[in-house]
Amino acid sequence: MFNKNIKLVLAALIVAFAIYQFTENNIGNGIFLILLATLPIFLYFKNELILMAFLKLRKQDMDGAKKWLDKIKNPEGALVQKQQGYYNYLNGIMVSQTNLTQAEKFFKKAIELGLSMDQDLALAKLQLAGIAMTKRRKIEATNLLNEAKKLDKHNMLKDQIKMMQQQMKKI
Repeated sequence: MFNKNIKLVLAALIVAFAIYQFTENNIGNGIFLILLATLPIFLYFKNELILMAFLKLRKQDMDGAKKWLDKIKNPEGALVQKQQGYYNYLNGIMVSQTNLTQAEKFFKKAIELGLSMDQDLALAKLQLAGIAMTKRRKIEATNLLNEAKKLDKHNMLKDQIKMMQQQMKKI
């Protein structure tokens, strides 16, 4: 909801007030304020709107997730680079149901900006491989599938990768 710079300024002000409370021998207030200052710092790295969109997506509520993502007006200015990656990743997941060309742009942008977890990166590459396969770009799809296979360290996408490889043989 707040700009990323406002979150840092808010955290700095809370820490400054905590130091003042320590100098006034209000140790309990100072400790509480230091703990309270961690909240804006946490929200600097994990945007609250993206977290809410993930929760809606987890409940299979695509419309709710889209509403939360639409509240982010200027992703480049309001989000850190990794958050921009997840913003594009979530948009790609939602758009992949209807518009493959636009979903491909979102996934490529998400990979370019970077995603924190290897599983998310593997899923984005798997989605891109599926899009490339439907557009009859077999070499690109094969390369993306191999990259997704390397990134899938916990074998969560193993079945989907095998299924796509079998479909690739038919093309």
